[in-house]
Amino acid sequence: MIEGALLDTVLSRVDAGLPVRRAMPVWGRLHIDRPLPFLMVYRRPVDRPDAGTERCVTGTASYLQVTGAPEQRTEVARLIESVSARMSAVFGAFLVVEVWAVPFGPHGVSEACPGFRVIAPADGTLDPTAAELARALGEQRVMRRAPHVETVSSGRVAAAGMRPLLSGAALERCGASLVGLEIEPVYRSEGGTVFPGVHRQVQRAVTTSLDRASYRFSRTRTAVRFAHYHQLSRRSVVRAVFEIDRRLAAIGDAFDVLLQVTPVDAEAAFSAFRRSRYQRMPAFHYRPLPMDPGHLKHQLWAVRTERVEDPTLMYLLREKQVELDRQLTLLADIDSPAFRLGSMLLYRAPDADLVALAERILAAHPRARERGELLLSADEFRALAAAEIAEYRTKAPDFGAPPQVRKDIYTGMLVSKGRLYIGETARIAHSRADSLIQHEIGTHVLTHHNGSLQPLRLLAVGLPGYEAQQEGLAVLAEYLSGGLDPGRLRILAARVLAVDALVAGAEFVDVFRLVRARGFSQRASYTVAARVFRGGGFTKDAMYLHGLVGILRYVREGGEFERLFVGKFSTAHAPVIDELLMRGIISPAAVQPRYLDRGEVRRRLERLRADVTVTDLVEG
Repeated sequence: MIEGALLDTVLSRVDAGLPVRRAMPVWGRLHIDRPLPFLMVYRRPVDRPDAGTERCVTGTASYLQVTGAPEQRTEVARLIESVSARMSAVFGAFLVVEVWAVPFGPHGVSEACPGFRVIAPADGTLDPTAAELARALGEQRVMRRAPHVETVSSGRVAAAGMRPLLSGAALERCGASLVGLEIEPVYRSEGGTVFPGVHRQVQRAVTTSLDRASYRFSRTRTAVRFAHYHQLSRRSVVRAVFEIDRRLAAIGDAFDVLLQVTPVDAEAAFSAFRRSRYQRMPAFHYRPLPMDPGHLKHQLWAVRTERVEDPTLMYLLREKQVELDRQLTLLADIDSPAFRLGSMLLYRAPDADLVALAERILAAHPRARERGELLLSADEFRALAAAEIAEYRTKAPDFGAPPQVRKDIYTGMLVSKGRLYIGETARIAHSRADSLIQHEIGTHVLTHHNGSLQPLRLLAVGLPGYEAQQEGLAVLAEYLSGGLDPGRLRILAARVLAVDALVAGAEFVDVFRLVRARGFSQRASYTVAARVFRGGGFTKDAMYLHGLVGILRYVREGGEFERLFVGKFSTAHAPVIDELLMRGIISPAAVQPRYLDRGEVRRRLERLRADVTVTDLVEG
């Protein structure tokens, strides 16, 4: 029974505009994120099991889970009517949506596709809301299929065997309207076993659709005008989310794939390769792993991402959990045949379109121009990079870390956990120094810094699949700062062809000869081959060109460029980032690249809004 004291507490918090999180007597929970013009309700049947359905409402910002026992009906109705009356007084109207699952049986779950049934009042008052709910459900995908959605008008909105939540008179008294959503429970077997992957898809589909229906209701029936349906989503993030985010980020911080797969003796290996007259693949040696992948995996899968009610956040956290597992497997397989397969799982192989683009670039620029120009030593470049970080620190005192020159970096330079490392033997053309600084510091260091300031630490570690966008954005920074030349594009194209050959089964010497035949020097050809064969076959190097294509598409389609610096994420997650920003869960980027202050950069950026392709970025 719902005690008067509990009801008084709930209503006092509602009146004060405070969040409500209360366990219900017998079973259930009331969660009201903030004053909102809706409440989603699930009543657990007492005559049959209903595994999984109760979580179909928990992704929304205002929900009630409660027992469907007949003896509790009066108290439940009193709670809903009281909350509805308070909210209706604020918004001018209030929406109650009851969600239930159709039982298995002769007229129950269809095997053809997932299905939903929207039950609207017979008087037609909620036709726009019901239509939006049905439309939103129809646009979702569950098990890669479009659901079957039916809309019916009825004078009775309730699951079979249950009385309506509120009578017509009660609805009129409290200023509420009632809609029903019936779900085919494709997320479980007839015996009650829940299928977690399908359940997550259904939950996300239902949550998104309920938010959209609530938005339409607010636009047509209330005095409040929300700008987007995401503004009706959850804003408060429960402690479990931050705990899971922290634990996953700590595991991600415990290792660095790029550093671990970079050989410590690539310069000596080149000398050996040259002594063999470029006939035998050199042997590479790697840093010892500073952790046990198996031990970290044990920690990783002890993290219960299923505890997260918010489907968007659960989706991100679960994806990152899977990616971390694959990265740990990759590290355990360094210098073994299995490494190449693991790399393809993480970074994929270049597709035919990307390979064709690489071919067009190399055909348009058959050889790099020879230029006798000043080369900077590693220490000289480090000084320039340190000066750039110092400029950022005038506005963000904790920005970055001092760049370091290291003997065990052969790939030129790399950024690990927000710090720039420069190979001791690196020699950087003076004309390329600024563009490389914008690549490394204006992109990699900056997004790590911004991500570290977000409530979600994974935006510093990197959301799943962030690497392509990071590298594409970094290369675009080279263009915007005026340093992307044909020689640089040739290198990126050669890496794609090298990865493509690796995936096809080519050996080190074959890839070296392939690159050499495209007009590259012996040293450059070796560097491309060494990068691609490090670890046992590293396909990440195709991501630079792939990411550049993706970033250009994003900008051309009207994406907000400055938003890309919120943290480390992929363009595939741009809609999720937009959602989290609108919901107030994360904040806009604290620091923007300094190169955006240059007039010519803004002009180049505007040029990208037109139909500009990768090959248009450089001339001759």
